[in-house]
Amino acid sequence: MGAHLGRRYLWDAEAEPDPLHMPSFPAELGMPLRQPRAMVASAAQLAHGRVSPLSHCHCPLCVTAMVASAAQLAHGRVSLEQRDFCGHHLLRLLRCQRDNFPVPWGCHALRHAWDSCQHEDYVMRMKEFERERRLRLRQQRLRQRGGDSGDSE
Repeated sequence: MGAHLGRRYLWDAEAEPDPLHMPSFPAELGMPLRQPRAMVASAAQLAHGRVSPLSHCHCPLCVTAMVASAAQLAHGRVSLEQRDFCGHHLLRLLRCQRDNFPVPWGCHALRHAWDSCQHEDYVMRMKEFERERRLRLRQQRLRQRGGDSGDSE
C-alpha cells in the first residue's frame, strides 16, 4: 500500500485518491453487478447468506456488510480499532478464548476465519482504491480529449 505515497507526492497527485475519503464514483460504474459496502446487513442478506459473488471468504457477508451491530461489539469489549467488517468473527474468537482460557490452540479454526476475513477485507479495500485511481485517470484522459478536440475547432 506504500506505492500510493510515492505516486501521490512525486507524480500525479490529482489522479491519486485520498485513502481517508469515501470513493467519489458510483459503485456500479463499470461493473453493473457490484454492490457497495453496507454498514449494516439487511435481514434478507443474513437469512440467505447472499452478498457479492466476488467474495472468497468463508463468510460471504463479512466483506460487504457489517454483521455485528455496534451494541454487540461494545458488549463484547471489542476495541475501536477492531470494529470493522470482520467484527462478528472476532466476537466468536474472543468468546472461544475466554471459554478455553488455558488452552490457546482450542480456537484455531475461529482464528483462521478471522484472519481470512481480515485479509479479504484488506484485498477488497485495495481493489476499491485501485478502481478509484483508475477511474480518476480515465476521467483525466476524457477531459484532455474533450479539451483537445475543442481547441482544434
